[in-house]
Amino acid sequence: MRRHIFADESGCLTFKNSPHVTKHFILCSIVTDSPNIGDELLALRRELAWEGLPVEVFHATTDKQAVRDRVFDLLAGLDFRIDATILEKCKARQHITARETLFYKYAWYYHFKHVGPQLVTKKDELHLTAASIGTKKKQAAFNDAVNDVARQVLGNIPHRSSFWLAASDPCLQIADYCAWALRRKWENGDERSYVLIQDKLHTEFELWAASKEKYY
Repeated sequence: MRRHIFADESGCLTFKNSPHVTKHFILCSIVTDSPNIGDELLALRRELAWEGLPVEVFHATTDKQAVRDRVFDLLAGLDFRIDATILEKCKARQHITARETLFYKYAWYYHFKHVGPQLVTKKDELHLTAASIGTKKKQAAFNDAVNDVARQVLGNIPHRSSFWLAASDPCLQIADYCAWALRRKWENGDERSYVLIQDKLHTEFELWAASKEKYY
């Protein structure tokens, strides 16, 4: 069976205390046996356009609340699994935060190490699609990091990795919405949207939950 994982991140890769810097970096993935769930989101886009709420690309951060309400209502009826790994950035040792690509790889490694064995077996094959971020140079480094993690965790299980703009695939936009709901909870204590997807959330792993040491 071919499993499909779509992933997006929430939070910046800046490591300092500042009003405009996120406290957490959240890696969120959704898993489905059928990427056709994205067709439902495209159908909603057409319906919203008819109703006078046109959306070119769904993006939770910038969408109107009326649009977000409709998207979360749709997601509630779709069949997919959500997994999230939460990293409180100030708890990351300084050698990990020295390079963005290293921190990014660290996040992916622990996310995939934690959930990978739950998602695929030796009888499966996996297509991992992540939202592309940063410049072309940075994206190439991020791509290499994720591919290396996949090889370490999956071993001989057949897999492919793709890094696409979120605008290019509705399933990445679903992952964006899930990541946004998690960010609202962890950054702002706002669970309004989180509770709407909570029944699909299989793991919500806070990597350094037991640590009290902070590095900035």
